[in-house]
This record gives sequence, C-alpha cells and structure tokens, in this order.
Amino acid sequence: MVFLIIAAVVVLAALGWVVYVFNSLVKLRALCRNAWSDIEIQLRRRHNLVPNLVETVKGYMAHERTTLEEVTRARARATEARTVAERGENEQALSAALRQLFALAESYPELKASANFLELQAALVEIENTIQQARRYYNAVVRDYNIRRQVFPASLVAGAFGFGPLEYFAAEEEDREPVAVTFAPGGEQ
Repeated sequence: MVFLIIAAVVVLAALGWVVYVFNSLVKLRALCRNAWSDIEIQLRRRHNLVPNLVETVKGYMAHERTTLEEVTRARARATEARTVAERGENEQALSAALRQLFALAESYPELKASANFLELQAALVEIENTIQQARRYYNAVVRDYNIRRQVFPASLVAGAFGFGPLEYFAAEEEDREPVAVTFAPGGEQ
C-alpha cells in the first residue's frame, strides 16, 4: 500500500512538473509573439512614413531618382518578408537606403529647412528608437524561450509537445543604432 502511495505521489509530481514546464513554454511563446507584434507595428509605422518622405524629398532632389527608387524598392521588399530572418535582412536594406537618402539630403539646404521634412525626420527618429527598443525586448524574450526549451529536462517536454526554436530579429552592426537624421533648420548640424 505504501508503495502505491509513493508511486502515485511520484507520478503526480512528474505530471505536475510537465504541466508547469508546458505552461511556462506556452507563456514564453506568447510573450515572443506579442513582442514580435510590437515590432511589426513599429515597422509598419516606418513603412507608412517612407512614401511621405519620398514625396517630400522628390521635389527637392529631382536628380537623385535612383536613390528615391531604391528607398521605394527596399520598402516594398521589407513589407513582403515572411520570416524573421528575411524581415531582418530587408529591414537592414531599408535602413541603408534611408541612410543614403538622408546623406544626399545634406546637399539640399531648402529640403533640410522644409517643415514637412523636419516633421518626417522627427517621426522617423522616434520610430527608429521604438523599433530598437522593441527589437531588444523581442530578442530577450526569444533568448529566454530558447534557453527554457533547450535545458534538460525541460527539453524533453519541449520536444514532446513541438516547441521549436524561435529566430532572433538580428541587426547588422551598422544597424544597431537608429538611422541618423539629425538635421537642424538652416543647414546646421
């Protein structure tokens, strides 16, 4: 009789542990999805800002058509990405195109003094900072989830219930800082 009670307690404890690990993995996966959703919201904000930026710049930079087209193409590729890794690559390309656009804007004092351009700059800086914060949070949650699903014996539960690894939203070294868009009215920096 004592043996059955001990066996029942061991089975219940093991079952309780499996439930605990399963629930913690579900919670971490939900946090990852929520964090990714936050990133997508900010990226969508940036993508929505790009056409306005291109239209504002177009009138001042008529001879820089190639750069404007590259920004537009980079935005299109970024909005079509399907995986986290693909999204990261395409967002890096968009950031590079935006950096090039703002570097060229240096040559156009009227553009740098435009109220619309300055508003778009401020909005882009805010969005870039928010994206950076959201990326950091997402990657931290993904790290916690991936560690949790890989440590033994939790890895047994993760494998049994199909908790696969999640990808980080990585940034190239040059993209770890927001796009530099700090022009001041009148052409001063």
